[in-house]
Amino acid sequence: MDEVMADALSEHLRRYNTHYGERVTRDDLEGKLLWDVVSSDRHHVIESQMRSEDFFEVLEVMPESQRVMQRLQMNYEVYIATAAMEVPTSFEQKFRWLGKYFPFIPPSHIVYCGDKGILRADYLIDDNPRQLRRFHGEGILFSSPHNLRMKGFRRVKDWLEVEKLFLG
Repeated sequence: MDEVMADALSEHLRRYNTHYGERVTRDDLEGKLLWDVVSSDRHHVIESQMRSEDFFEVLEVMPESQRVMQRLQMNYEVYIATAAMEVPTSFEQKFRWLGKYFPFIPPSHIVYCGDKGILRADYLIDDNPRQLRRFHGEGILFSSPHNLRMKGFRRVKDWLEVEKLFLG
């Protein structure tokens, strides 16, 4: 969900830059996570911002994701899997966010997990190579600055490429 349907990185950068008066950009994160770029004495601030009661609810929707997901549902059984166990405070926020922006996805098709290796499906689109390595179907890497140097997976750069891949 995060960095595939929801633009979590922009919110991380906005909050971090506002808090510290800095200008860390997406370009600064090529091949790295925000935690890799900022000093370790600031990690607790990033963590607390992410665990805040509004972080996940205010995320912007990735361009074209709503339209393409609706089209995908016409041809595939679509589930949303989110590694929400990594941030347990996100459960309700993510559920409300999905209801607001993807109301056509029934709650029965939302899976909260930690390790996506438990999933049994044909495809998993994710920005996290760790999750794709453990998945038993075909893992498709959704491009994000932190994974741009990663190889070994089919890659899509945006939802228009997802649409082309699955819907021709």
